[in-house]
Amino acid sequence: MTIGWRPHDLKRAYIPFGHGVGIQVGRSDPVFMARYGREPVHERPDFPYDSEEKDRLFLAGDEKTREAVFFGNEWLKECNSGLYRDWEDLKFLRKNWQGPLVLKGIQSVLDAEKALEYGVDGIIISNHGGRQVDGAIPSVYALENIMKSVKVQEAQASGKLTVLFDSGIRTGPDIFKALALGAQAVLLGRPWVYGLILGGETGVEQVIRHTLADLDTTLGLAGYKSLGDVQGKRDKAITKLDFVP
Repeated sequence: MTIGWRPHDLKRAYIPFGHGVGIQVGRSDPVFMARYGREPVHERPDFPYDSEEKDRLFLAGDEKTREAVFFGNEWLKECNSGLYRDWEDLKFLRKNWQGPLVLKGIQSVLDAEKALEYGVDGIIISNHGGRQVDGAIPSVYALENIMKSVKVQEAQASGKLTVLFDSGIRTGPDIFKALALGAQAVLLGRPWVYGLILGGETGVEQVIRHTLADLDTTLGLAGYKSLGDVQGKRDKAITKLDFVP
């Protein structure tokens, strides 16, 4: 299943949320459902998802489908309110939330340092899997630049800031490179979903096992005993190749 705003998605008008598919977080939320005088619903959508069939049922007046479409649109409004969020909103969160505050989507040194000023506990260097802005820089480039910041390095060393990395992690070598550049951990975005589709919980476990095994193999073949020997070592552990046309 693909959810996004890529050209082929728009061409097929493939937006499952609009049919009420993929909004189970909302329909199972008692606060959200109470707005409409309804009880939370705990059910799984039909699989595989057939957008053309959903359209046919909607036009035919199928009550269940029309209800799903209604809540799909209401949940889309909830998730995409159109309100612009800025750094002052982050200040509000920091003031009213005493737990860990982690900011995702950092791509520049300036934003990483500003996040520190606003009291975040961690940042996730990410371009959201490359699905938000066409032509955005690879997250690994952002990680390299951000970890050159003295402010970020000092905050990380003191335990004030945790640096996580996301986007494009598929193999052990991917994790190795991210950790060597300074990340303390990585997010495994899509592979586990593939495992979930094919094998449920067991599939997810297998994907994680394979990924960790690949990382272990990479460490061994590169001559390292542990992740601690690699994390933050940058040029001592990896080499950047600049190809000139």
